[in-house]
Amino acid sequence: MDKAAILAECALFSGVGAEHRTRLVAMARKVNFAQGTLVFKQNDPCPGIYCVGSGMVRIYRIGGAGKEHTLHMAGPGQTFAEVAVIGGFPCPAFAEVARAGDGALLPAPEIMAMLREEHAFCLELLVGMSHWVRHLTDLLEDITLRDASGRVARHLLQTQQDARGTIGLAGLKKHIASQLNLTSETFSRVLRRLADTGVVDVIDDKRLRIVDRQALEDLSA
Repeated sequence: MDKAAILAECALFSGVGAEHRTRLVAMARKVNFAQGTLVFKQNDPCPGIYCVGSGMVRIYRIGGAGKEHTLHMAGPGQTFAEVAVIGGFPCPAFAEVARAGDGALLPAPEIMAMLREEHAFCLELLVGMSHWVRHLTDLLEDITLRDASGRVARHLLQTQQDARGTIGLAGLKKHIASQLNLTSETFSRVLRRLADTGVVDVIDDKRLRIVDRQALEDLSA
């Protein structure tokens, strides 16, 4: 994908008009995400806003005891490091490529200059930021109000699927479990239970097919 196509699919810029979008494309730099590489480390100076075109980038923090916690799995159409750029603070987490792909980088100095100069662009960007806040609210709701089965069910329903209901898991099971505030064992146990009851059909370690969508919706309610 070229820079224009990547930004066109980016949810953060869904409310941005054609004139401002053209300026974003001009400042963007194409980047390649090689499997397993660190895009940046926690407390590094923030290079800019990353837009994912393909692949998957895992955003995670490391606690005082050395335990990792996955905050976000950024896939196609999603961004990361946007809050650090706008807030003007260092990278608050690590970013590691979980699945190889490509993307675009909007350098921090250029994007901040545009925000200072274009008040209309600021308002347009709020549309995309509101979607991100909604996403974070949903994650918090999952952790505080849903049990393990409910969290997994909701995650599967929100994962992109093809016409047959087949979905690809967004990264390793242990990373998805961490994002849902579950242990790897609990996440795997829930998937097995869903498979045993005919709600899903596990194809392999990375893919499954939703057989009974209504049952997942009932669990996630």
